[in-house]
Formats: sequence, C-alpha cells, structure tokens
Amino acid sequence: MIVEVIGGVLTNSLALLSDAGHMLSDAISLAVALAAFKMGEKAADSARTYGYRRFEILAAVFNSVTLIVIAVFIIIEAAGRFINPPEVATTGMLIIAVLGLLVNIVVAKILMSGDTHDNLNMKGALLHVLGDLLGSVAAIVAALSIMFFGWGIMDPLASVIVAVLISISGFRILRQSLNILMEGVPETLDFNRIIEKINNVDGVEDAHHIHVWSITSGMNALSVHIVVNGMLNVHETQKIIQRIEEQMKHESIEHVTVQVECKHHDHHDQILCN
Repeated sequence: MIVEVIGGVLTNSLALLSDAGHMLSDAISLAVALAAFKMGEKAADSARTYGYRRFEILAAVFNSVTLIVIAVFIIIEAAGRFINPPEVATTGMLIIAVLGLLVNIVVAKILMSGDTHDNLNMKGALLHVLGDLLGSVAAIVAALSIMFFGWGIMDPLASVIVAVLISISGFRILRQSLNILMEGVPETLDFNRIIEKINNVDGVEDAHHIHVWSITSGMNALSVHIVVNGMLNVHETQKIIQRIEEQMKHESIEHVTVQVECKHHDHHDQILCN
C-alpha cells in the first residue's frame, strides 16, 4: 500500500492510487475480520445466549460499506481524468503494479484456504483482496496500453472498471449481511420445502408459526409449532421431534426448537406468525 501511494504520486497514476486506497481499506477490513473471529469465539453467557457470533456479520457490513465508499471515490476522481488524461510515468507504474499483483496473489491464496463460501466475514475479506488483485491487473493493462499505444485514457478507465467490480461485490455482501440482521430466511434455504418436510414427518398433523433465520454465516435456526395427537405421551412426541431435527439437518439447520401442541391449541393455524 505504501509503495503504491508513493509510486502513484511519482508516476501520476490514478490506477495505482485507487488500488492503494483499496489496500488501506483492506488493512482495516482484515483487522476488523480478525477481531470479529476473536469476538465470535467468546462463549455464550446470560447476557448473550447465542454468544458473540453475530459480531462477524457486523464486520461483514463494515467491509461491504467500505467497498462501496471506495468505489464511489475512485469513480469521482476518474471522471476528471477522462476529460484531461494526465501524463503517466508508465515504467514505474508497471513495476509497482506487478509487485502489487504478486502480493495480492499470495494473500488471496492464504484467505482461500478458509471458509470463504459460507462465512460472510471471510468472504468480505477475500473480496477486498480480490478487488486489489483486479486493481493490480487493471494497472498493468493500463500501463502497457499507455506505453505501446499512447492511450492515456486507460488509466482512469482501469480505475472505473475495478470500482464497478468492487461495488458489485460490496452490494452483494451488504445484501446478505442485512438479510441475516433482519432475521430473514437464508438465501440457501427453500422455505416451502422446509414446511413440506415438517408436515410429512409421521405424527405431525399440522405445522404453524414457523420461523427460519441465521444466527451468523452457516449457523441456521428454526422454530415451529407442531400439532400432534393429544393422546401421545412424552416419549412418543420426543420421537416426532427427533425425526423433525433429522430432516432439518439435511436442510443445513442445526438449531431446531419445536413447540408441541394438540388440536385444542389457542393459536391461529397460519404458517407465518402474525
């Protein structure tokens, strides 16, 4: 980052400066991601019965917002350069961009060894680094284009392309994070199929007041009221609950809470709780 700031000023390259700005946010975001993991390891207590796992989602929101803010600043700065493309010292720009690319490849490889598919915190951190990697590639392409073809416009154009890619990633992570904070149904789960599986469990006469949400990335939860034969004993109803829990494990739902009722319950028989 420091090398790119110095190089961007000396070579007058917006592509390098924008990549350096993105790297600054990466340094902050990776620190936040690490803090989130450390916080998430804290055990549950009487004040926070789910523990501190959702702190990872707050970190993901922070990372996604910084991605979007950086993209906006890059586009604003690039707008003026489209009108008057400045002179760029392409040799220095190319050398620094190649060095940045090598560093980002190493960091991305390290991060990809973790759970970057289901964990939004890890995914946000990786997307920051991949954005840097793309920024380095764009800077290399821009430097070569200016060196061989004299296309001065390629420097701001490369910055805008990277900014668009960064913002798309940022909006995607932000949408997923807000869905978790709003306790929405996880995007990977089919709500109707979950209802169908519960109703198909032997012994379940009806299911209502169903809630499906995520506590944090990859940690899904469900609560449901089920209606059973009022003549069943506790042991028999426990078997029904166990069958529901088994079905929900196939849907990647580990935390299941079931309220057992007979047909004389005083709730509405609506799937969703109003």
